[in-house]
Amino acid sequence: MRKPLAALILLGTLLLAACGEPEPVRIGFLGGLSDRNTDVGDAGCNGVILAVEQWNREGGIQGRPIELIARDDAQKAETAARAAAELGQARVEAVIGPFTSAMAAAAVPVLARSDTLLISPTLSAMAFYAKDDNLVRINRSTRDNAGDYARMLYQRGQRRVAVAYDTRNRVFSESWLEEFRRAFTSGGGTIVAEAAYDSQPDTDFAQVVRRLLRNDPDGLLYIAGAIDVARLAQQSRRQAPRLPIAASEWAASEQLTELGGSLVEGLLILQNYNRYDESPRYVAFRDAFAQRFQRLPGYSAVAAYDAATVLFTALSRRQRGDSVKAAVLKYGPYQGLQQQISFDAFGDTTRQAFFTEIQQGRFVLVR
Repeated sequence: MRKPLAALILLGTLLLAACGEPEPVRIGFLGGLSDRNTDVGDAGCNGVILAVEQWNREGGIQGRPIELIARDDAQKAETAARAAAELGQARVEAVIGPFTSAMAAAAVPVLARSDTLLISPTLSAMAFYAKDDNLVRINRSTRDNAGDYARMLYQRGQRRVAVAYDTRNRVFSESWLEEFRRAFTSGGGTIVAEAAYDSQPDTDFAQVVRRLLRNDPDGLLYIAGAIDVARLAQQSRRQAPRLPIAASEWAASEQLTELGGSLVEGLLILQNYNRYDESPRYVAFRDAFAQRFQRLPGYSAVAAYDAATVLFTALSRRQRGDSVKAAVLKYGPYQGLQQQISFDAFGDTTRQAFFTEIQQGRFVLVR
């Protein structure tokens, strides 16, 4: 009698387990959530959180709830590599992030060991372009962005531009500068000065700007994050108040206007989305984000939400035998907040972008 009873108990236990909560779909997040430049990572994480909550309210992925496992890369390569290893050990289906090229250079090879896909909302450096690896990108390339800047600055009458760039995110900044140099000089412009610096709390930005002004430029361009661009703008206004200033899309967060104030008035900067879109889809997202986090979404929030939409949709459509990357590439195109998202065989995509100019503390579209 004892063996049949034990078998019945085991069967009952299995049935109860089968009727319990399904195993969650674990998704990783990797971004800068500490250190000085947290604006991009924090907003991106919030965009993913909102997407997770919305999908879970609708039943998750194939009836399984989504569980988000977030890790901070602290904008340090060794931290990013360690965080990536932890996400690989957690056996996440994929990782949304990272948000800077320097962190991707550290994280991509680590997660390749566990064949874990990264889907980055913002990476654009050419080092990650046309590569058959474990990375998919939502953003356009530095070639696209820098080329647009070269044409826009030339159209605005700037022929002699001086450039400062942050080498702490060297993979991005040097790629961006190389593409800008190629496009600007081929169009008839000249880069009269290039000032590299390593972003630190005590960086002498007055000296950086002095180096830019030595060869009499007619415009200043900064390839840096929002905090540094605000500080560079301060020195620019002191030393050359009439020179036009521009910054790469890396700095295009709300932190730029919050920190820069009147000193960044007139600054030209590209956005990877239309802040003033009134389409029902975008308005619903914007309002939900503002209600959930008590602030409007920035560019990394929009891109991260799109990345989550792509990933969750692909996982919901995945068939037996599909890898995560194969599913992402196979089951598109995907409807993003403002445009359809489709990938080539390498996981690269295109994205519409919008030039803005800061006017009275707001990013105003350049028509």
